[in-house]
Amino acid sequence: MNMWEKTKGIPELFSFHLSLKSRVYLVNAVLLGITLVGAVLMVWYTYKIENVFKTIISRNVVIFESAEALGTDLVNQKGYVTYFFQDGKQEWLVELARYRTRFENTLEGLKAQVKDTWEIKTVYQIEADYRKYIAARDEVIELYKKGDREKGFSMHQDVRQSFFEILELCNQFKDFHKEKIETAIEKSSEEANRLRIIALMAIVSVTLLSLLVNFIFARHIMEPIRKLISQVSEDGTGKARDEVDALQRGVLGLLEDAEETHQKLRQSQVSLLQSEKMALIGRLAAGTAHSIRNPLTSVKMRLFSLNRSAALSNTQRDDLNVISGEIIQINKIVENFLEFARPPKLIMKRMSPSTVVDSAVYLLDQRLRSYHVNLKIERSGPLSETLIDPEQLKEVLVNIIINACEAMQKGGNIMIREQEVEPGFLQKADVIRISDNGEGMTEEIMKNIFDPFFTTKEEGTGLGLSIAYNIIHEHGGTLEVSSQKGRGTDFIIMLPIREKGPTG
Repeated sequence: MNMWEKTKGIPELFSFHLSLKSRVYLVNAVLLGITLVGAVLMVWYTYKIENVFKTIISRNVVIFESAEALGTDLVNQKGYVTYFFQDGKQEWLVELARYRTRFENTLEGLKAQVKDTWEIKTVYQIEADYRKYIAARDEVIELYKKGDREKGFSMHQDVRQSFFEILELCNQFKDFHKEKIETAIEKSSEEANRLRIIALMAIVSVTLLSLLVNFIFARHIMEPIRKLISQVSEDGTGKARDEVDALQRGVLGLLEDAEETHQKLRQSQVSLLQSEKMALIGRLAAGTAHSIRNPLTSVKMRLFSLNRSAALSNTQRDDLNVISGEIIQINKIVENFLEFARPPKLIMKRMSPSTVVDSAVYLLDQRLRSYHVNLKIERSGPLSETLIDPEQLKEVLVNIIINACEAMQKGGNIMIREQEVEPGFLQKADVIRISDNGEGMTEEIMKNIFDPFFTTKEEGTGLGLSIAYNIIHEHGGTLEVSSQKGRGTDFIIMLPIREKGPTG
């Protein structure tokens, strides 16, 4: 039987002639739907419970507290008239007036809070009875002040009865809202119980569906994988955990090897193309160098002799100087031509590239000022030491920085950023990024920037960046360019951190 065939004896659940992917997606969709519905219901119930508690807190509790304060303020007024009857001190009446004011203020606040018909009716009944009560109480106090203690004492008994009637109304009002609070709490408890039941149902449903997904996954995915591992494992045991780990490592290793191979192939293609160009130029240089330099040397000697022996006018002497200068320029081009054709011979030293960067910047200090260019170096610390040819690397840096200065005709900024990186499977490397804010380059120019004799300058030889590319390549590193028209240019030098030279 093929290892991908279904195992006999296991019921087909939720097949419906659907593919494995469709079945897994279907069960997951149902699982997600139940989860979302449960979440929505829970959110809705939380808002519902929140509204219940808002009702309790925002209204009933506040009114209950006000009613309780009203009863307290009323009780605090008790006894002061009796004390005044006993010793006639005015201090008792002052305290009585203070609590009376508090009672009236609390009553006014309560009137602004009530909305139900029974609440309004009860509050206004308390207010009316309290007005009658204080009027009768004030009359008793006046009788005591006048000395008619017998009549005042007789009326005092009736006033006490009114006091207790008002206190009973306050207690009824308070008990009414206490019952409403208890009812609201019971209602919230019922809603919480419903929420628990819904949550429990959602948990059970999600658990069952999760088990179903696990069953489908184990039967239709893991079982074929185990069979495959059993066939490819070295010991043939097919232990899922060990073999899956081994398979994972093998796949990761394969991916790394493929990426490394691709990177090396790309570098080899670039190097091969560059080598072909160098070989062509080398053959051309070998056949033409002597043919050009020997006549140039003869012309230079003749011009030198003519300049010393002939009686020349100032104009003629200037013409001879111009001719001599042009011959020197031609000779310089030939020397650059030959230098490019010969691979650079590196004299390797173990040092930090940061030292070479500092040396190049110091060397170009006056040149930078003449171009009105500000140069900054950004580094967290010196780059790690590696094997480099400091003079050749300095030539590369100087060439790139001068090109950047010439690209910014009205001055600008150059930033040199240094960092140490570990690009994936490659070894650690020192990276030097030279950025300017000049005019930038087009895509077409970037493609040909390292080609020999390619230049955008009127008097350039087109060999500077080609020579720089060869020098970095001989170091085992890379030289790349990144630019956008109008947004400046970045040259990125990457030098591998190594103990031995690129050839050793």
